[in-house]
Amino acid sequence: MLAAVARHGSVTKAARELHYSQPSVSHHLAKLEAETGAKLVQRAGRGIRLTEAGRMLAERATEIVGRVDSAAAELSAHVGLRAGRVRLTAFPSAVGTFVPAAAALLARGHPGLELGLTETEPPEALRMLRAGYVDVAVIFRYDDTAPEDDGIRLLHLLDDPSYLVTPGRPGSSGPAPSPEGTGPAGVLASHRDARWIAGCDRCRSHLLDLCAKDGFEPGISFTSDDIVAVQALVAAGMGVTALPGLALQAHRHAGVDVAEIPGSTRHIYAATYGEPPDPPATTALLTALTSVAAEMTAARPSRRTGEPAGTRCRKI
Repeated sequence: MLAAVARHGSVTKAARELHYSQPSVSHHLAKLEAETGAKLVQRAGRGIRLTEAGRMLAERATEIVGRVDSAAAELSAHVGLRAGRVRLTAFPSAVGTFVPAAAALLARGHPGLELGLTETEPPEALRMLRAGYVDVAVIFRYDDTAPEDDGIRLLHLLDDPSYLVTPGRPGSSGPAPSPEGTGPAGVLASHRDARWIAGCDRCRSHLLDLCAKDGFEPGISFTSDDIVAVQALVAAGMGVTALPGLALQAHRHAGVDVAEIPGSTRHIYAATYGEPPDPPATTALLTALTSVAAEMTAARPSRRTGEPAGTRCRKI
């Protein structure tokens, strides 16, 4: 309960997550304070916050709960893959594209194996992985040369190009042409004075880096992390944006054009934690993910078309 309160900063939200009543959570927190002899939470306005002792114990609580789940998963390996559970977290556009196919492949091969799935962005996914809340984290990074922290192992799944998304041209039936032999500036330069649509402060850094390489800062008029809303705004002529190919594959608005941004590719990995070998259930999940990712890569059309995988035959 303390770990849930730490995550949400609210007894009410923690109770909702744990399916307890709010008074029950408050009662157990008070009991925990009595047992430890330490003040763990304090009121802050209408909410609560953890004391220094509370933060320290909550961090350990997260590790303890996660390791208990990991122990249960490892124990299931001793009875083979006829039973047991494996836990996965992945970012939204992965959940909207290849993760369901991998889940279905895993279920067909191991019908007794239960898959737990949580949608999170990479920073939180790695924290969950280190704490033992999940067994595999599907993440992305734009720099494939930077080393990962000790204990994290990365298995490359696929590469995902980025695309400039602009309002559809009247009568167009394909992607906007992408300049030959140019870098990112060749695609973005003509839109330096446009209104831009971007994600939240945490999610827009790649777009800002791309525009900075061309010597300008985009004028961001709208902020949304919802790929449906973003594309609807673009289709309505309210601005332009940049989106990864997987996001366009998960949802493609009929009223937008796309052009690949050369040299702007995010690399997608399945991350695991700890020394090999992985438990059989984790290995089975990794096998399913790599198999589906390989099929997607093989089915991807020629990069010269500028069209995201899975959308080539769709009319814009």
